[in-house]
Amino acid sequence: MQSELFVITPPFTQLNTPYPATAYIKGFLNTKSISSTQADLGIEVILALFSKKGLTDLFNEAELNETATFSFNVQRILALKEEYLKTIDAVIAFLQGKNPTLALQICQEDYLPEASRFSQLEELDWAFGAMGTQDKAKHLATLYLEDISDFIVECIDPNFGFSRYAERLGRSANSFDELYEALNQIPTYIDHILIDILKDRIEAIQPKLFLISVPFPGNLYAAFRCAQFVKQNYPHIKISMGGGFPNTELRSLSDKRVFEFFDYITLDDGELPIELLYNAITKGGDFHLYKRTFLLENGEIAYRNDALRSDYKQADVGTPDYSDLLLDSYISVIEIVNPMHRMWSDGRWNKLTMAHGCYWGKCTFCDISLDYIKIYEPVAAKQIVDRIEELIAKTGQNGFHFVDEAAPPALMREVALEILRRKISVTWWTNIRFEKSFTGDLCLLLKASGCIAVSGGLEVASDRLLKLIDKGVTVEQVAKVTRNFTEAGIMVHAYLMYGYPTQTIQETVDSLEMVRQLFQAGVLQSGFWHQFAMTAHSPVGLYPEKFGVIKETEEIGTFANNDINYTDKTGIDHNKFSYGLKKSLFNFMHGICFDYKLQDWFDFKIPRTTIAPNFIDTALNSNENFNVKPTAKIVWLGGKPSVEAFTKSKKGKTWQMMNLHFHNKRETFSIQTNKAEGEWLVSILDKISATNEKTLTFQEIKADFEANIEHFELFWYSKPIHTLREFGLLVL
Repeated sequence: MQSELFVITPPFTQLNTPYPATAYIKGFLNTKSISSTQADLGIEVILALFSKKGLTDLFNEAELNETATFSFNVQRILALKEEYLKTIDAVIAFLQGKNPTLALQICQEDYLPEASRFSQLEELDWAFGAMGTQDKAKHLATLYLEDISDFIVECIDPNFGFSRYAERLGRSANSFDELYEALNQIPTYIDHILIDILKDRIEAIQPKLFLISVPFPGNLYAAFRCAQFVKQNYPHIKISMGGGFPNTELRSLSDKRVFEFFDYITLDDGELPIELLYNAITKGGDFHLYKRTFLLENGEIAYRNDALRSDYKQADVGTPDYSDLLLDSYISVIEIVNPMHRMWSDGRWNKLTMAHGCYWGKCTFCDISLDYIKIYEPVAAKQIVDRIEELIAKTGQNGFHFVDEAAPPALMREVALEILRRKISVTWWTNIRFEKSFTGDLCLLLKASGCIAVSGGLEVASDRLLKLIDKGVTVEQVAKVTRNFTEAGIMVHAYLMYGYPTQTIQETVDSLEMVRQLFQAGVLQSGFWHQFAMTAHSPVGLYPEKFGVIKETEEIGTFANNDINYTDKTGIDHNKFSYGLKKSLFNFMHGICFDYKLQDWFDFKIPRTTIAPNFIDTALNSNENFNVKPTAKIVWLGGKPSVEAFTKSKKGKTWQMMNLHFHNKRETFSIQTNKAEGEWLVSILDKISATNEKTLTFQEIKADFEANIEHFELFWYSKPIHTLREFGLLVL
């Protein structure tokens, strides 16, 4: 199928779902009637490699190397070669969801050949005892693939990795020399597979413009290999690079050799820059305008940003389009038992964005000086749900990962209400800030709309450092918000950070104690510790003196510039905490070892924590302010009650009463009111149903009540309303 543009993600990102950048670009190009084809070459290379033919060629290649001294692990895999060839196609089909009955055989543990990765199996009973056969089989099948991956790394290509390829060449590559040298070597075994696939696609599509999206350092080497092949064999095709890696790393590019491979490199939002490149290539002539684009002019690198047109609004960029991608061929793996990491790697998610940029935009470790974070622009809730419905219709899948920097709570509320109004079934998750807007009622609404998980930055669990980070939250507030999500049935994952500038050993220990208490209280289900990295476009990188750190050099590299080496004036070696922090967290996620002393996790002396042992419990039990704002929206998640009228008599007086019987998905419950209040309640619940187009405020329902009945506050704080609040009467 011929197209004017060919858009790819080079190997490797994820195995279970396509990285969304190409789908976003294709969706935009559709709005301009520009024909395009996209491909995720990562999954295509994996499927070629992990097949009976691919493994046959792989084993033959390894056995040709007669001089190699193989490890015991590789010798074992070679000895079991026939078992791998017999099982590989069935295992891949199982991981694609096409062969579910194989799980029963895999779980008997005499079906798959086992090498060194299977030595990790002690935790299997804990992890999968309650999770079922399919999950256990996926984990075993993942270990089987990782054994083959280890074989490839030792015998064929030391740079191979499932979700990254030659990542070392892309990380902190201030100089282009090492990557350039690698590209001038003979292509590797993996390169040949990649180039064969690319050649077939280029000849079928015959594009005028070849776009390569490079999200991560682990995609960089393969991106250059693809560009090199096309440049050498199809010199008439123009080639451009965009994506997360150039957006953060290549903003000060000055090495001309890069343009032996690429004609253009565009930065930040790609829609307008790509449209202008397309115009320049198809309309001919010498004079063209560009947007945030590097190119070679008169033998020198030029950065052109002369188009006066503004970037497209989020409302106008179109719905991501996943057509051309092999959606039924992605493979779900379960590498580790971290619940949130499992969601990233298991199952296919349609990716969408609620808002461009970050509505907070202040965190000092973050690249807040760059447009992709700095320029905040939300999409209207109705349009987001339009895109949800369009993607469900096109992909047949109703799982959504909103890839926001931090999804805004008010917009999440409106999206949830719109999903409920349209009565569609959606499963979704996103990244948030743990801010106080996430009340218990808002969390219940999000859950009702299909939200199953959130991830957010707790970062350093220390109020002094949270203030220095300008996170805008306190540990106490985080505890309450995580409790609200947990009680609503939404899983919570926390990003945790250590080694932040000026962080003391005492603060690291206290931070670990906070995390221990959060897990013990049951309000966190998942977490991951990251060591602080200083980046060029963050406030810490731009103004290091304010944060007590010193850059090791002011020199700007000629190629990639993002990660900055620095010295912290405290002189603390934060690396030594890495193992203890991660090991303790692994156990806390299992729900065990809360009674261990913090010292037990480290093989060097640490100070005692200064955090009270009941700090989190006290925070969770502190009194909340239950006053309702007049402008708060009142929403009813339940259905219509059945009504039973009866008469109540006492001491000669008679009252007309009503029983209202409600049925939710799990149970039936009843409330009792007098006739006037009951009739009003039946009427108002219909008006404030979550499926209604219009929402009513507390002020409006109070006025409606007092038009006929007195003392609304008395009624609002009565037992019937208290019962309804427990079953889905929300104050938002």
